[in-house]
Amino acid sequence: MPRRIVSLITAALVLAVAGITLRPAGGSATILPAGVTETPIATGIIQPTAMTRMPDGRILVSEQTGALRVVDGGGLIAEPMLRVSVNSSGERGLLGIAVDPDFATTPYIYVEYTTATAPIRNRISRFTVSDNTTVAGSEQVIFELDPLSTLTYHNGGAIHFGRDGKLYATVGDNGRGANSPDLGTLHGKVLRINRDGSIPSDNPYFDTATGTNRAIWARGVRNPFTFAVHPTSGRIFLNDVGQSTWEEINEVIRGADFGWPTTEGPTTVAGIASPIFAYRSAGAPECAIVGAAFYTPAEAQFPADYIGDYLYGDYCAGWIRRFDPVTGTVEPFASDLGLGLVDVLVEPSGSVLYLTRTDGRLMRIGNAAAPTISEQPQDQTVDVGAAATFRVVASNPAGIAYQWERDGVELPGETGNTLTVVTTVAADDRATFRVRLTSPNGTTTSTVATLRVSTNRVPQATITSPTTGQLYRGGEVIGFSGTGVDPEDGPLGPGALTWRVVFHHDLHTHPFLGDTPGASGEFTIPNAGHTEENVWYRVQLTVRDSGGRTASTYVDVHPRTVELRLTTDPAGLRVRLDDQVLVSPVTVRSVVGVRRAIGVVSPQTLGAESYGFTAWSDAGAPSRTITTPETDLALVAQHAPADPPAAQESGGLVVLEAEVSDAQTARGGKSWQTVTSPVGFSGSGAVLSDPN
Repeated sequence: MPRRIVSLITAALVLAVAGITLRPAGGSATILPAGVTETPIATGIIQPTAMTRMPDGRILVSEQTGALRVVDGGGLIAEPMLRVSVNSSGERGLLGIAVDPDFATTPYIYVEYTTATAPIRNRISRFTVSDNTTVAGSEQVIFELDPLSTLTYHNGGAIHFGRDGKLYATVGDNGRGANSPDLGTLHGKVLRINRDGSIPSDNPYFDTATGTNRAIWARGVRNPFTFAVHPTSGRIFLNDVGQSTWEEINEVIRGADFGWPTTEGPTTVAGIASPIFAYRSAGAPECAIVGAAFYTPAEAQFPADYIGDYLYGDYCAGWIRRFDPVTGTVEPFASDLGLGLVDVLVEPSGSVLYLTRTDGRLMRIGNAAAPTISEQPQDQTVDVGAAATFRVVASNPAGIAYQWERDGVELPGETGNTLTVVTTVAADDRATFRVRLTSPNGTTTSTVATLRVSTNRVPQATITSPTTGQLYRGGEVIGFSGTGVDPEDGPLGPGALTWRVVFHHDLHTHPFLGDTPGASGEFTIPNAGHTEENVWYRVQLTVRDSGGRTASTYVDVHPRTVELRLTTDPAGLRVRLDDQVLVSPVTVRSVVGVRRAIGVVSPQTLGAESYGFTAWSDAGAPSRTITTPETDLALVAQHAPADPPAAQESGGLVVLEAEVSDAQTARGGKSWQTVTSPVGFSGSGAVLSDPN
């Protein structure tokens, strides 16, 4: 009978049914490397599935039922950073977390979760972070996975950014092994997408798969619950939970096929990537490989031979081991951790965190050392009467006592990791603050933070035009105007106002209108260039008072969009949109007033038939530039049977339609691609041959 222990969420129940007995958490002492200790960081986490670290040291932990929890220097914060509505049946729910690599400038987190409403599927969304919460309404759905079957196991769900800045995601086979090698589905795959959810053109199946399936980076996996990215080399190691015999560690490389369901464990089958390591799990106590982290901390707490090792664990056996990718050897790290180990994380301080699902513990394994500060108190500048808050974050917060000082003198009762001066006065100007952190293993004192209290209050900037929610069209003139008022100076003149317009394209920006003084002005929206819908213009006003204090505000002007749909008759032929040749139907959102180039490919071949273009449904020219209208536009490129495409010489190159045969394409069989080849190659339009 196939071993269903691989269902991580229901493993304990299955083992009980099978008559297998496991030691419960706390049944005996944890076995650790010599000279290190184990300390609790947080408890009471409900059904955790994964964790990751934010740049400032906070730990994010996902709970299967949809809450994203924050662990900081004071432990588990009561209010979740985020709640998403999920279907949490079986292995579904909130499954993966990733932090934007440029979090300081783009404060985004990414989560993968199972939708609560039909169609039930996994989804990757981006949220904007503000302190320990996310901005209301900031969810941006960037990628929708294939709908799930009624089976609720083998869901995968881990997400991490690679060294190349791309987002990688693992997808289980949804309980159907035939999904794993099939390029017509995302199930049983490793995916690679851009931060905005678009698909990189250098993905291995970009030209052979279609639609979202072009996101496939590797295939042939069963239940890839966890993986890790080496922070310097970029190597990706993936844990694939096996069926009846093997648990695998696979190195994820472009276009790899890991063989499921044809093979499991070490293999010599041609075309199949054998695991770089595998261990047998035919019975208790091992059942499912989990946890994934490379030991590459900024400051190591363990011997030199740990550096570069890959840490992994077993859900049922409750141990963590380290695999040396250079020698291929495996050594024990920690054991008797209890049932339900799900994730492992290495901190910059060199300690190792592990997360248990059964009893919701986040634990730290590391040297008995003085507290380490990961975030120092920062200087503050506030107006008279405003509050000022100073904060410290410890990398190893368990058991730490805090004591704040002002100007070198202890402040009674200020014994938390934050200090707030509730109402500042002029006498607080230039006061200094620091905090002393004490644990049983030593004391650490923070750097000094200075408070500046200004009697020159901040002016107020107001944009009267454009207005919030205003939409633009390509070619439209947008006027801007605004005012500035200062508590001391009163209304500010035009010379105190400065405007700037920045063009935003998804996650990056382009300067559009440089600093322009005055109370008003205007700019013209281009009607060509960027044709994407994820663009907008930020109109920013900065005002400056006579004392030099400034204030800024902005209004975002977003595009007015409609649906542009290009189809063919017969269906499935190719059309041109701007610089791309795409398989129809093609549906995009287009900005009203922006010029788009459309065209046809003629002749072309679909299956065994060749077709030539006859007419567009609106009787327009075959290739032309259109201006996106005010309402949705649907055009059909009509074709009729025609002779097969023939080669033509152009500029020393042979331009022809080359037939590509690939039994593993999403369509199967043959397709046609326009290629160029040096003169001297020969072909009938079907096969290229090289005379050399």
